[in-house]
Formats: sequence, C-alpha cells, structure tokens
Amino acid sequence: MSIYGYEALFLLTIIMFSVDLWQTRKKEITLSNAICWTLIWILLALLFNGFIYFFWNDISPMSSINNKEAGTAFFTGFVLEKSLSVDNLFAFAVIFTQFAVPKELRPRVLMIGIAGALILRAVLIFIGAKLIQEFDWILYIFGIILIITGIKLWIESYKNEGDEEKDYTNNLAVRCIKKFFRVSNNYHDFKLFIKDKSGRLVTPMLIVITVIAITDLFFALDSIPAIFAITPEPFLVLSTNIFALLGLRSLYFVLENMLDKFKYLGHALAIILSFIGIKMMLHKVYAIPTGIALGVIVFVLSSAVIMSIIYNKKVN
Repeated sequence: MSIYGYEALFLLTIIMFSVDLWQTRKKEITLSNAICWTLIWILLALLFNGFIYFFWNDISPMSSINNKEAGTAFFTGFVLEKSLSVDNLFAFAVIFTQFAVPKELRPRVLMIGIAGALILRAVLIFIGAKLIQEFDWILYIFGIILIITGIKLWIESYKNEGDEEKDYTNNLAVRCIKKFFRVSNNYHDFKLFIKDKSGRLVTPMLIVITVIAITDLFFALDSIPAIFAITPEPFLVLSTNIFALLGLRSLYFVLENMLDKFKYLGHALAIILSFIGIKMMLHKVYAIPTGIALGVIVFVLSSAVIMSIIYNKKVN
C-alpha cells in the first residue's frame, strides 16, 4: 500500500469523524437519529468494501492477495471488529453510570474517547504489522492470547450474572490524574479544564474521556490480534477498525437500553476469539479460508442473538 492510500484513508477518517462530531452538537440524541446514523455508517463501510473489492490491485499492486480476497477480508474483519466493539458498549454504559455523566454530554464524550482510541489502535496496528513481518512466530503468541482470552471470557460470561460491575472510578489512570491535578466536583458542559482562584482544575469530563480511551485500548489487545488472523494487510486492519469504531457513538444510543438483553453475546465472542486463535495457530498447517471464517463468525453471532431473544421471551 502506497503512502497515498493511507493519506486518503486519513482524510476520509477526518471527514467522517467531523461529521459524526457535528452530530453531537445536539443535546439530545433520539432513537430514530441513532438508528439512521448507525445504518449510514454501515452503508459507508459497505461502499468502502466495494471500493476495496474492485480496486484493491490498483491501489496496492504489490499486495500478495487479489481483489476478491481483499474484499472478503475487509468484510470479515469489519463484522468481527463490529461484533467485538459491542462488548465495548457494555463497558461504556458502566463508565457513564459510575461517573454520573449527564445524558446530554454522553455523545461528545463518546466521540472524543473514540478519537483517542483510534490513535492508540493505529499505533498498535503498525507495531503489530511490523512484528508479524519480522517475526512470523509472533502469530502463535497472538493465537495463544486469543484462545486464553476466549476461555476467560466464556468463564466470565457465567460468573458476571451475579458479580458486581468492574469499578472504573479508581483505576490507575484516574488515580494518576487526581494525583497531579485538582479535579472539579462537577461537569462544566464540554470543558476539560476550568479555572478558579487557586488555578487550573481538571473536570470529570477529561477523566471519563481518558478512561474510555484506555478501556478501548485494553479491548484492542484482543481485537487487533484477531483481525490479523483474518488478514496481514495493515491497511485492511486499520480501515476495518476505523469503520467499526466510527459507528460506535450512534450504535451505543441504539443499544443503550438493550445491552442487558444480549445474554449470550459474551459466550459468542468467547467462541469467536477461540476460533480465530485456533485459525492463527494452524496458519502453517492449514490456512482456514477467510470465507469459512466469515461463515463461522456470522453463524455464532446470529445463534447468540436468536438464543438471547428466546431466553428473554421465556423470562418475560
């Protein structure tokens, strides 16, 4: 991929982020607005997928994969990253509650947090791509990490039914900020800093944005190795992450009151991560086709949704 391809992707990201940030000027996000923008982001991802499918060999003539393989890899990666990003939304909901973020401020908090997450993920992706290029055996480490993560997630999916929520208000980032800065007790609209007679203060807004960005970074430690199992192309890995993350703001407000309905999502993600880990471990013995990987991901996710719907109907 030439530098111009990354420049074009960077420009497209800035435009899309600016449009979505512009949406957060509204104090209230309606469900219809959130659904509309969720569909728009998915449509944009599909249009970009089509561009990759038809023009991949033109924009990346040195690539080892053809147009069809690149298009399938992007779509599979997007579905994978989108499904894993839903797990982020559970954490975001807990963070908003624990930090008592006013509803009218949540859209802007999400967008700024997502911007930080995009930057951190881009750094991780290029580091990961370089490591894989230099040390092929790193794929086995990634595979082991994904399998272990999948097993832990499967266990936690059962344990979390009665456990207390994770406390984000006292993590390392929050403690560091409070150690070096004075923190205001109240939110002051979208301001990150305010001044009083004693000097500058940090507002809770800055703390929440930091917590969201860092929380997403921890999620990325699972999702980025997973996407490298789908494709080794850094451009495709980066673009799938961009399109998956940029739709999170609207998707959150679509699912805000439905997150607790996805009873079997954790189990599905555990199976998917373990499967991707196994795929990565077997890459020298048998390269599982991307199309088969896509089929497994879609089947597991759709089964989890159907089982969750059936469970909710029985409970209610």
